[in-house]
Amino acid sequence: MLRKCPFAPDEYYHVYNRGVDRRDVFLCPKDKERFLVLLYVCNSKNPVRIQKHLDQGRPLVGMFSLERGETLVDVGAYCLMPNHFHLLLRERVAGGITEFMRKVITAYTMFFNKKYARQGVLFQGAFKAHHVDSDDYLRYIFSYIHLNPIDIIFPGWTEAPDREHKSHIKKHLETFPFSSLWDYARDVVRSESAILNRGSFPDYFTRRAHLDAHLDDYLVLCGRFSWL
Repeated sequence: MLRKCPFAPDEYYHVYNRGVDRRDVFLCPKDKERFLVLLYVCNSKNPVRIQKHLDQGRPLVGMFSLERGETLVDVGAYCLMPNHFHLLLRERVAGGITEFMRKVITAYTMFFNKKYARQGVLFQGAFKAHHVDSDDYLRYIFSYIHLNPIDIIFPGWTEAPDREHKSHIKKHLETFPFSSLWDYARDVVRSESAILNRGSFPDYFTRRAHLDAHLDDYLVLCGRFSWL
């Protein structure tokens, strides 16, 4: 079946999916850690068997140093929420996004079903994708992905802005371990930073002040937190 959004090399895409019947697909931090590892190791033309390396005593975090060979996509941003995920991808080779997502979804579903003794599909049909075809849209998607975790600590934030939450929310966003904002906003380099290919995306946020201003502008633009 042809996609409404065909993929092409060197183009940017917002890719996302949620659990079937809106069920949670990440039930604990270890599940999210596994998915992040898959974002790294599955981004390769070569097959990678995670279990093989785990059986050899390599810790899960050690997977981020594995040699992958030629990659399929560039990852510019990501965020994992309890029942869905968001990715900002650039296709490197023809068919790269499709192959990358097939590997990630298949591997994670097999892991999840075995761990929780279930069967069947885990995600809601084929993954969704939108072509990011302008600079403004790219900036918007970058912010949209990274602002998702606000819902975890402040449900209904779009309808009930409150000045006193500002510093708490910003700290939460920047320290949320399952989003790539950590790697843009903080000076600490972590193993998960290997997921990103920042050099393949416009260099909007080389300075912390630029990043802060951009996120604030997006919140104000949406009519949320007009107090910023």
